[in-house]
Amino acid sequence: MRLILLALFALVALPAQAETPEELSALDGLFSRRGEPAAVKELEERLEKALKATPEDFEVLWRTARLRHWQADLAGNGNQKKLLGRQAWELGERARKLQPKRVEGHFFAAVGIGDYSQAVGILQALTEGLEGKFNERLDLALKIEPTFDRAGPLLAKGRYFYELPWPKRDLRKSASHLQKALASHPESLRAWFYLAETLRADGEKKKAHEAILKVSQGSTTYDPAEGQLMQRWAKKVQPKIEKELE
Repeated sequence: MRLILLALFALVALPAQAETPEELSALDGLFSRRGEPAAVKELEERLEKALKATPEDFEVLWRTARLRHWQADLAGNGNQKKLLGRQAWELGERARKLQPKRVEGHFFAAVGIGDYSQAVGILQALTEGLEGKFNERLDLALKIEPTFDRAGPLLAKGRYFYELPWPKRDLRKSASHLQKALASHPESLRAWFYLAETLRADGEKKKAHEAILKVSQGSTTYDPAEGQLMQRWAKKVQPKIEKELE
């Protein structure tokens, strides 16, 4: 009887099974279809279920942070972006503590801070001391794997130098990081879009126009949801650049 009780206790004490490689691949497949509401709904349900079963599963944590970051990108600025950015930040924090040598946790914690900062306003974020936290995490991601997620760490750093207010803003450093991102991932419409905005702000109107055309006329097959989002953003910026060229 005692042996039976011990065996039962051992079964109860065992941690829940982490997601298998096949299950993780399925989650990535759903994320690649995030332009479809049904795919996002299924992805959210599966991630929520997996986190409930294994709250310390690194692979699930960073993938959930990735989804929250994407949703924050779609939310525009405001309370929804603030909430989603905070969630991405917190999930990334949990992931990076579990696997500090992996890039994913550091990166998604950083961009989550970035999303949150955009929502509350860059000046408010600086007042809250978020700049140091953002750079600490992003610099670790850059050190570990700068080309992760189609050069996501390089893009984030380039955008950081663009979005900072004067006198912290540095458009040359912004362009340098974005050009490095494009060197490894020339298909990235986000990199071209960010570069167009940086060049425009730096007075390089003709080059900015060339970059924005890369977005509006580029292929989205590398990542349809991402590419189509960038083209929607480009539709708002391209006419402004073209007007300035007149």
